[in-house]
Amino acid sequence: MPSQISQKHPTGLYVLFFAEMWERFSYYGMRAILLLFLIDTVKGGMSMNAAEGAAIYGIYTASVYLLTLPGGWMADNVLGQKKAIWYGGIVIMIGHIILAIPAGSAIFFLGLTTVAVGTGLLKPNISSIVGELYPEGGARRDAAFSIFYMGINLGSFLGIAIVGYLGEKVSWHMGFGAAAIGMLLGLIVFRIGSARHLKGLGEVPPARFSTPETDAQSGTNKMLGYGLIIVLIALLAILQFSGTIDMTTAQGLAKGAGVIIVIISASYFLYILFAGGLTRVEQKRVLVLIILFLAISLFWAGYEQAGTSLQIFAERHTQRVIGGWEVPSSWFQNFQPTFVLIFAPVLASLWIFLSSKSLNPSIPVKFAAGLILLGLSFFVMVAASNIAVQGNLTSPFFLIFTYFLHTIGELCVSPVGLSSYTKLAPKRYVSQLMGIWFVGASLGNLIAGIFAGGFDEENVMQMPALFNQVAIITTAFGLLLLVFWKPVKGWMGGIH
Repeated sequence: MPSQISQKHPTGLYVLFFAEMWERFSYYGMRAILLLFLIDTVKGGMSMNAAEGAAIYGIYTASVYLLTLPGGWMADNVLGQKKAIWYGGIVIMIGHIILAIPAGSAIFFLGLTTVAVGTGLLKPNISSIVGELYPEGGARRDAAFSIFYMGINLGSFLGIAIVGYLGEKVSWHMGFGAAAIGMLLGLIVFRIGSARHLKGLGEVPPARFSTPETDAQSGTNKMLGYGLIIVLIALLAILQFSGTIDMTTAQGLAKGAGVIIVIISASYFLYILFAGGLTRVEQKRVLVLIILFLAISLFWAGYEQAGTSLQIFAERHTQRVIGGWEVPSSWFQNFQPTFVLIFAPVLASLWIFLSSKSLNPSIPVKFAAGLILLGLSFFVMVAASNIAVQGNLTSPFFLIFTYFLHTIGELCVSPVGLSSYTKLAPKRYVSQLMGIWFVGASLGNLIAGIFAGGFDEENVMQMPALFNQVAIITTAFGLLLLVFWKPVKGWMGGIH
């Protein structure tokens, strides 16, 4: 009996599960139709070309995750995680309501910005509280994050199915409005459930537990922050005036955003390493976090092709008619969450079983496996695109198998990575470093958007080479990580 009880998860996990599920309903539902709306010329869309639409898509999805960094800072220093989640959800809901108003491009972009700000406040902090439920760490904590991850993907599945159908078949703005209803349900679940089952968690900002040493650093932090802003502005001005990038266009703005993300991430990691007051063990763990950040950025750059290049491939080059009815192209994105819901419990149980036999693969090995599987999926798309360039519609099974490989790879990296960041991050930086984790997703999303801009309807011959490029890069990085997994594991300082 005691062993059975020890395997049970606290009710608070399921409160967070359903709150996150409805937030992801709103995000992934809207994301499923965003690029289609931007490039639509028939049903009241924005009538952009693929390059411009994909760049704006990339900027938006990148901004959503980039804003998790200030969102984590707000929770650590001002609000605490619970209030950050609550206020973030309210802002997200307001943003989707704005998107539901068919009032032109200015209102539309205001809605996108509002959703991005709210998500940046909510996203890192709900994951941080999941970690707080399991202070003992271990495989049970990894299993909890896999369960939590199922909530993310259940919300994704429902959002893509409902919002995708309403957007493509009825009205774009009705789809955006349905996303607002999903966020409202998430707020209700969190408000009621957290009062009873999350008492004492995420209520006091970690910065309140400061020491004289950390207090003395606050003035230095501000000076470094101001200095970084000045450097970023100067660098972007140089790139603009030298003609390296043109930030008056969507594609140029996306590249400028990429420069900002890379510099901010590198600067933050360097600051944490050398001026964050860390012990030697903590510094080595942060080095591991840097490696995982690079890996997850590359992983998401490939995985998030689901909403960009693979969405365009589904729309233009895939057979979608079944019995005279045309399947909405956005529904292909639903294979990812469907496969997660099927296989997440399998992998969660597998990690616990292997741990009981002292055979559980280390974190770097799991990340390597995820990247290699992602690379293999794009070799599948190389074969599919070779058929498409001959002017033929391809079998939907190419995309389905690609999404299957994506999903198994995702389950090797994303829930494991979420858990790893909460375990390896120094306590006083945990929400900020969760923000950095999502900044990795931001960079990946941005690259995905820029990459999809190459999918020119008038130049389909470039598709195999584009997919092959993603396949080779991700597979090579995965193999490299597999070769050096032992020293990386050693830097983790005994954390598993």
